[in-house]
Amino acid sequence: MELKLRKLGLQDYHKTWASMQNVILSKGQGDPDELWLLEHFPVYTLGFGASENNLLIKNDIPVIRSDRGGEVTYHGPGQIVAYFLINLRRKGWGPKRFVNELESSVMDFLKDYGVSSKRQQGNPGVYIRDKKICSVGLKIKRGYSYHGLSINIDMDLSPFESINVCGKQSLKVTDLNEFAEVPIEKAFKDFEKTVKARFEGGMDI
Repeated sequence: MELKLRKLGLQDYHKTWASMQNVILSKGQGDPDELWLLEHFPVYTLGFGASENNLLIKNDIPVIRSDRGGEVTYHGPGQIVAYFLINLRRKGWGPKRFVNELESSVMDFLKDYGVSSKRQQGNPGVYIRDKKICSVGLKIKRGYSYHGLSINIDMDLSPFESINVCGKQSLKVTDLNEFAEVPIEKAFKDFEKTVKARFEGGMDI
């Protein structure tokens, strides 16, 4: 089934989260899956079970506890945020398969720029060497997913220094422009194509 695409630009986190919840509650079995592509104003988000001990240094960036899984992360301009509102029952996918598809989409996207990336066992997301470039955090309700992933493209990474990224004390982050100079607008277009190829075309993991 075709993905319904929403390009939302720079958005407030709390308002976008509320919009996702409203859409999921109104979804019927025949409604299309949706991909929301956007950036967020600077914000730290905590998963529903995340520890506040991983907020190391207080600053002016707001902190929001969300209903997604995972620990603490940072969102800000220069980062692709992709929210996947997907009927997982219709696809016959469990959470593990879905996370695999998301990670594979990001790895395919990076590979197109000649950047090699990998998974880490037991730590969802995508990594270049030992630095994290993509975080994944999901909520599944009524058989539908929402929330999704973020990919650091060309951003100020310093806010990550105020947290234990994803709850890991020694984990460092990176962005795509450390390895390939890619304008954020092009990155959004390329990631859209990669996701559609995988989610509409049935690519293998």
